[in-house]
Amino acid sequence: MGAALADILRQSVPDAYYVGGAVRDSLLKKSSGDIDLALPKERVKPAALALSKALKAAAFEMDAQFGVWRLVTRKENLQIDLTAFQGKNLKEDLLRRDFTCNALAYPVTAPITLQIKAAKGQKAQIRLKNLQKKFLIDLKGGLADLSARRIRLNSPRVFTEDPLRMLRVFRHAAELKFSVSPAVLKQIKKDAPLIVRSAGERVQEELKRLFNTPRADENIRLMEKTGLLTALFPELEPQRTCAECYYGKGGVLKHTLDCLKREEWLLENLDKAFPKYHKKLAAVAEDKALFKMAVLLHDVAKPATAKMVGERLRFFYHEQKGACMAREILERLHYSKAESRLICAMIGEHLRPSNLASNDVITDRGAYKFFRDLGEAALPMLLLCWADYTSYISDAQLKRILPKSGETLMSIEKAKKTANVGKTLRHMQVLSLLLKKYFDSPKKIKPSKLVDGRDIMDALGIAPSPKVGEILEAVALAQVEGEVSSRAEALDFVRRKFAAHAPQVSAAVNTAKKPAHK
Repeated sequence: MGAALADILRQSVPDAYYVGGAVRDSLLKKSSGDIDLALPKERVKPAALALSKALKAAAFEMDAQFGVWRLVTRKENLQIDLTAFQGKNLKEDLLRRDFTCNALAYPVTAPITLQIKAAKGQKAQIRLKNLQKKFLIDLKGGLADLSARRIRLNSPRVFTEDPLRMLRVFRHAAELKFSVSPAVLKQIKKDAPLIVRSAGERVQEELKRLFNTPRADENIRLMEKTGLLTALFPELEPQRTCAECYYGKGGVLKHTLDCLKREEWLLENLDKAFPKYHKKLAAVAEDKALFKMAVLLHDVAKPATAKMVGERLRFFYHEQKGACMAREILERLHYSKAESRLICAMIGEHLRPSNLASNDVITDRGAYKFFRDLGEAALPMLLLCWADYTSYISDAQLKRILPKSGETLMSIEKAKKTANVGKTLRHMQVLSLLLKKYFDSPKKIKPSKLVDGRDIMDALGIAPSPKVGEILEAVALAQVEGEVSSRAEALDFVRRKFAAHAPQVSAAVNTAKKPAHK
């Protein structure tokens, strides 16, 4: 289709120019998810309709104010956006773009080869090949910046015109593996407070794209140095000076960024951290952006809850308060309810594995209750906790103890003998043990239902009441501990353990049903 499409574009929109990401990515020898065409405003609608007919594509107006139409071909699912010049002509349009690498244009009528790769059910990928530099329009040195792989501003007004572009700097740097010029970082330092003018939905989109790359950590740290991170998340600013006696210079904020570094490594190296279960965990960890947001906010409430108890700094209930604060932040960024619920559950319960680790033995009963209580958040939270625990040791120390993390759980006493490294290793072994129980002994973690509420009521001769639910839970625990394994054994267990309470239960229910005297 590539050659045919190039001819159709020449014939239908000869006054248009290839612009934006497609040109940039093609010069970087990468494919793009769409084609952007810029042309005079009065030409956008008729050109869109003409192309729609020629390509047998669906066409619709995206933005009447800025003159944007989108076409999507039915067969290849190729997306083409037609946009009016922002300004009187192409030159003014290019000079108003964000970065020099995005301010390049190529005439539709110039020699070109379009390479299109389409797969069923997926968005087509396109690449502009054989671009001839003599036809390329480059007003601000974009080609040189592409060659140097750096991000440079197209004008000093870039951020004041659209503050979201500050976030886009770091997203581009992460996706393209570009450096950011010192002048850009200096300008962001100056304009960082303007980020609050950006709509939450747009901020969310940029953050997710950044977090989905394996280079989020280094770019978030750059954001922090420019002041953009805490301008975007003012709730993180108090972390900077909180608990420096414990975390060192940078306080809780340093710890948060160290956790992000570890989480990013984990998501890219599940096979090294959990060699036996990495394939199963890959499906759980698919949404990398969600995990990194959870890590970024997991200790957001530590400054608000910091309290000296004797000579020790404590953060009582910071996980619960943190979940509430995180929910407000995520609402501000218009995250979905499902995403917010999962992130907040991870944050609100992230001390649970530590509590389990305070016991020398992790019982099947304890593991069952852990996975029962946390539900869908259980496995994601274990990955969050891995990043949290390993952030306290150096890269070299982590490399040394990583092979031991799947070994038999060491005792608390033995862990104490090797100080911080030993404590971290034991916590890692607790996580591995929980995963082992979850994946290798599913019947103990999520036992099948042997009896239901009606069975309980019939066996004991009692009416519906909260006690029925308590008895069902007791049956499940008995299954976990191997006391019952069949329906008959479960009913026998119920009669033996709860028959004596049946009259009281029935009496309580009957009393509750009697009308009150007036």
